[in-house]
Amino acid sequence: MKLQEITDCIEAYAPLALQESYDNAGLICGSKDMDINAALICLDSTEAVIDEAIERGCNLVIAHHPIVFSGLKKFNGKNYVERVIIKAIRNNIAIYAAHTNLDNVHNGVNAKIAEKLGLINCTVLAPQKNVLKKLVTFCPEAQAEEVRIALFNAGAGKIANYDECSFNTSGTGTFRSGAGSNPFVGEIGKQHKENEVRIETVYPQHIESQVLKALFSAHPYEEVAYDLLPLSNTHNRIGAGLVGELPEQTNEMDFLKELKTIMKADSLRYTTLRNKKVKKIAICGGSGSFLLEDAIRSGADVFVTADFKYHQFFDAENRIIIADIGHYESEQFTVELFYDILKKKFSTFAVLISTINTNPIKYL
Repeated sequence: MKLQEITDCIEAYAPLALQESYDNAGLICGSKDMDINAALICLDSTEAVIDEAIERGCNLVIAHHPIVFSGLKKFNGKNYVERVIIKAIRNNIAIYAAHTNLDNVHNGVNAKIAEKLGLINCTVLAPQKNVLKKLVTFCPEAQAEEVRIALFNAGAGKIANYDECSFNTSGTGTFRSGAGSNPFVGEIGKQHKENEVRIETVYPQHIESQVLKALFSAHPYEEVAYDLLPLSNTHNRIGAGLVGELPEQTNEMDFLKELKTIMKADSLRYTTLRNKKVKKIAICGGSGSFLLEDAIRSGADVFVTADFKYHQFFDAENRIIIADIGHYESEQFTVELFYDILKKKFSTFAVLISTINTNPIKYL
């Protein structure tokens, strides 16, 4: 199987355009034309993981965290990043990462945590703004349905749990074709009036090229009239964190103990208990302290995440319980997510889960 097929599969699920500006998700090393024998999935592509890939016959490593975040100027093996890249290249192993793009999709990293905790009625905690656009186009009535279907098949018209969404109004279009044109209807040099449908639909900005390609392919006119309008609406399926509910409310300490067990945490740092039942839970895999105010606004009883600094714990102010379970612990099940994504698409492809615990933090 070509590496391109595998990366296309992952990026259809978690588009690279959704990664944060500081991130470096995507193909770290290797060529998309490579033939891939087997893939090894991990959280971090460490030297031990590359050694495991060699031993198990995998020439692709798929990691959640990119091994390279900033540019490398020299390859002398002076640190673990350089050594990993050197060893991967020497052994013809490609390295791919899906990081904050996999965090920012509603069915990504946080959905896997929610699944483990048994949360229901989950929604994105901090939906992104300015990622939606509206397409407006004008089409002859007879071809309107064909154009709509093409746009829907390209990914336009999806709003939450609904798809094939559009608004359509009828009107009269006018145009006069000039010399050298090849009009679908009308005569050159004469004004033509056509009964047309104004089709409006929305799409996430990162699929704009494929939506326009579908429009131009399906539309009958030689020159397609269309408008692209930015929207300030939030996208409720793209954004950071999730918030959901436990099937039944429970005691605070009972929940924290269950959380520690489910997430296989050797320790759990938490703020003062509020002596209330808990039911609504906010979650963010990895470093989620930036979402504390969003978690409080959501009405969550507990915010499960990692990497809170000492003084940030004070910010809970008895409005919520912060439960810091550790960075690795919060994202460890991402390997299962990768596995599910690839196996659903390529049922016979060899996808292996690394046996290496790459957590750099040890507990005494």
